[in-house]
Amino acid sequence: MALNIGIVGLPNVGKSTLFNALTRAQNAKAENFPFCTIEPNTAVVPVPDPRLAVLADMVHPQNVIHATVEFVDIAGLVKGASKGEGLGNKFLANIRDANAILEVVRCFENGDIVHVEGSIDPARDVAIIENELLLADLEVLEARVARVGKLAKVDPKVRPELEVLEALKAHLEGGAPVRTFDRHDDDLLAEALREGRYLTDKKVIYVANVDEAGLPAGNAHEAALRALAEKAGCECVRICAAVEQDMAGLSDEERAEFLASYGISESGLDVIVKTGYRTLGLASFLTAGPKEVRAWTFRRGWKAPKCAGVIHSDFERGFIRAKVVRYEDFVAHGGELKCRELGLVREEGKEYEMQDGDMVEFLFNV
Repeated sequence: MALNIGIVGLPNVGKSTLFNALTRAQNAKAENFPFCTIEPNTAVVPVPDPRLAVLADMVHPQNVIHATVEFVDIAGLVKGASKGEGLGNKFLANIRDANAILEVVRCFENGDIVHVEGSIDPARDVAIIENELLLADLEVLEARVARVGKLAKVDPKVRPELEVLEALKAHLEGGAPVRTFDRHDDDLLAEALREGRYLTDKKVIYVANVDEAGLPAGNAHEAALRALAEKAGCECVRICAAVEQDMAGLSDEERAEFLASYGISESGLDVIVKTGYRTLGLASFLTAGPKEVRAWTFRRGWKAPKCAGVIHSDFERGFIRAKVVRYEDFVAHGGELKCRELGLVREEGKEYEMQDGDMVEFLFNV
């Protein structure tokens, strides 16, 4: 189960620089002019998880496999994109399947780097981006309302669906995103949201791209963005994309020293991925053996059989039980054998909710 995050923002705010930093590969252009990125750049990168290295030192596997995140870097969005300005809204299809949107906002002054709007104003920039996403959603919704409206004229059974769609349309026309629409228990609404794959229904993580001076403690622009994010109930991450890109290619030790020189301990990748996991309610269970040590992504609240299905559908279909030991216990006592002697290996059934850091062996019969 991979996490997919679409990176959006105005042109020339550091999206491609951030993409390069996140992937630790210089495979997305980053130049000082708008629309540098025309086709979407995508990359699958590992989720940093220090637990895997510890387990690998203990069991000496052939392979170590991290959970992954797919980042999609989209062409810069400008005011009027929904009406064809700039590159228009051709990029939107590339993020309709994203689990979350990473909204990069420039939060630093630099006269040598042009801003498409002529000045630095995080609140204005966010309003431009989110208005264009909302207009794109409204276009999709209007087309569906028209289609269902025709059906409703000849089939009364379709009218309840039309009423739901019209209520959602009125909500968007009022300037509110889909994610703030009243989520009453309605199968018709749930189906409408699934089919529409609305951009403004996705979780948003704001990224305040600051300069080196603003990295340790932020600045006034970042504070303004953080206040906006808090009001919207969204996460906000501070990052200096230029610094992150400078670290590309450094060893782990060198990166740690580099970060320490700025008074921080985590890279932008670590912070963004952790925030993404928290925002989407994701976690990792672990498996360890001579062939591989691996982290598997699941949604919090999933029960053991569904988590087993992350590995293989046969595991879920023929689930019998799961042998579970906490990572902390496994490491503290030197492995499964001692944990078993101490009664720390549990057998869990179909109703067990998997926890982050569970080390698991699934028993199944197909």
